[in-house]
Amino acid sequence: MAMPTHIVAVGAWVEDNHGNILLVKTHHEGWVFPGGQVENGESLIEAVIRETKEESGIDIEVSHLSGVYSNTGEYIGYDGVTNIPTKVMFDFVCKPIGGELGIQEEETTDSRWVPIDQVLDFITEEAVRTRFKDYLKKNGGIHYKNFVTNPDFELKLERTV
Repeated sequence: MAMPTHIVAVGAWVEDNHGNILLVKTHHEGWVFPGGQVENGESLIEAVIRETKEESGIDIEVSHLSGVYSNTGEYIGYDGVTNIPTKVMFDFVCKPIGGELGIQEEETTDSRWVPIDQVLDFITEEAVRTRFKDYLKKNGGIHYKNFVTNPDFELKLERTV
């Protein structure tokens, strides 16, 4: 039996002092919040700081974990060949502490601060919308959801711990 392979990823809900959320526009997924895969030898905190800087130019301070999500759907990636394994994603609440908002061409095509009540007008992917709605609850609990995204979004399990 082969060893299981998972993608470990992080996401940053960066909210400024004016109630705006940092969003980035990716080449494949449209508007999302900053995040991405954790690299070998990197902690979750290091990864979320690095990914946010790479995608938006913004430096952040990580406050706390807000959600853990599993995408257990198996599907073929953007290259049309690679089988995508289960993805485990850790979302963190963060504050901006510096840097300069900008486009990072390898990673993103746009980045901006969006008023919190307009974020859902930008985000179209259902899994990302679900994670943002959890962020909005701000109930002190850590949200856990298991879903699949392909061929369609389907929520399999939902808990708050």
